[in-house]
Amino acid sequence: MTTTRFIFVTGGVVSSLGKGLAAAALGSLLQAHGYKVRLRKLDPYLNVDPGTMSPTQHGEVFVTDDGAETDLDLGHYERFTGVHARQSDNVTTGRIYSNVIAKERRGAYLGATVQVIPHITDAIKEFVLADLTDEDFCLCEIGGTVGDIEGLPFLEAIRQLGNELGKERSMFLHLTLLPYIKTAGELKTKPTQHSVKELLSVGIQPDMLLCRTDRPIPENECRKIGLFCNIPQNRVLAAQDVDTIYRVPINYHEQGFDREVLRYFHLEAKEPNLAKWEEVVRRVMEPEGEVTIAIAGKYTSLLDSYKSLNEALLHGGIANKVRVNLKWIDSEVFEREDVAQYLEGVNGILVPGGFGERGTEGKIKAAQFARENKIPYFGICFGMQLAVIEAARHLGGIPDATSSEFGSSDHAVIGLMTEWLKGDQLERRGKNGDLGGTMRLGGYPCKLQVGTKVHGIYDADEITERHRHRYEVNLTYRDAFEKAGLVFAGLSPDGVLPEIVERVDHPWFIGVQFHPELKSKPFDPHPLFRSFIEAAKKQSLLV
Repeated sequence: MTTTRFIFVTGGVVSSLGKGLAAAALGSLLQAHGYKVRLRKLDPYLNVDPGTMSPTQHGEVFVTDDGAETDLDLGHYERFTGVHARQSDNVTTGRIYSNVIAKERRGAYLGATVQVIPHITDAIKEFVLADLTDEDFCLCEIGGTVGDIEGLPFLEAIRQLGNELGKERSMFLHLTLLPYIKTAGELKTKPTQHSVKELLSVGIQPDMLLCRTDRPIPENECRKIGLFCNIPQNRVLAAQDVDTIYRVPINYHEQGFDREVLRYFHLEAKEPNLAKWEEVVRRVMEPEGEVTIAIAGKYTSLLDSYKSLNEALLHGGIANKVRVNLKWIDSEVFEREDVAQYLEGVNGILVPGGFGERGTEGKIKAAQFARENKIPYFGICFGMQLAVIEAARHLGGIPDATSSEFGSSDHAVIGLMTEWLKGDQLERRGKNGDLGGTMRLGGYPCKLQVGTKVHGIYDADEITERHRHRYEVNLTYRDAFEKAGLVFAGLSPDGVLPEIVERVDHPWFIGVQFHPELKSKPFDPHPLFRSFIEAAKKQSLLV
């Protein structure tokens, strides 16, 4: 039986305090001490997963290698620890209830009255404890805010687990807000006190507090918080605002966060090696140049919609020792105004993934501007498809080229593929299935064509990247595409699904059907983002 220790991370007062970042940073610190970690997210919303939720409401959907559509916090977990998340690392109320109801319909409860306690809470506990082997620590973040009605079953489940595992194997870490009232000239501890009281009302006494603040916490305030919240003063720590999120592990270590956690579990705390984080921070804060990247998207009202993309571009800057300035543009504006006034002077243009017809003509114009003006272009998923449509319309002799996603057409150069091979298994999808069921999700292999730019970038003959899309480039039009100057630099192993296109008449013009941003890390930038920012850096020297 596993002897994994569990750290349950909760949040109070307000949402968006940074529980995911705190868990990720703590995970990276425990790794630096030589421990093996796993991170999980328990989300209280009723959706089965975030796959059908609007990015402008929930933020991006992070996809794992095994095809799970998960919360964006799993992206933080991967970027900070390098540990690949799995389907078993994110669960929602919707999925828990779906599983319990399905079991009830099968008669698995032998006629018992199915209730929140014990059936729902037992299902949550099974999830928390499942799929663990030799991990030293499992950090479980509970989504939402203490006091939310939908979060109560999760809090009850972890309360029970705390009792069952004992203090030797469980710890409760609580994040709160410590606001500074300018007119009073002081930090206010009352919201933290009330938040801990709310947690106590469901039977959970936090073992450590992280107080989100914009300034250091005076010692007397730490003493006051510890006194009122029944927590030793040395376990009341500041989650202080930082100039880059990659400084968080360093700040936490300087406060003794990792030392106190290990001391709680009676484990030895040697001095960890944080050199890689110090180098990342140095490169972020002391760049040797800068580039400007225009991102023509449709969810720009909430930048968390593109969280992994934002970070991957920053990683590309880290690799090239430059600051990456991001110019977010709602692509619909290009349908009303001249593209040039927005894109002239930028060093690179990126069109990210998306769904639906809104804003597509603007994105096509952005791809055309990049092609005609020899500006580095990176098309991701939908951005690749629209670059293909642009080439087919203006260079391939198909002026009405479009995608079947936008309706029926005689020249749908982008269409819904119904079957393909994954390894030796035939996978199928249908037009009328559930939205998630029509997706190509998770890691898929891609064979690279020798001699192409991407083959040199990856320095490999075959790669595996993560997908999340329904439509594919239609190879029936391959002759027209190649006439338009597109080269199919990467295909699925069976040669049916185009994965990468590039232009031979352009310094850097690459479109990929997958989402490379999902695998980029600050200390291991993705090769495509490293190369894209390098091309943008060269472009900046020409301007």
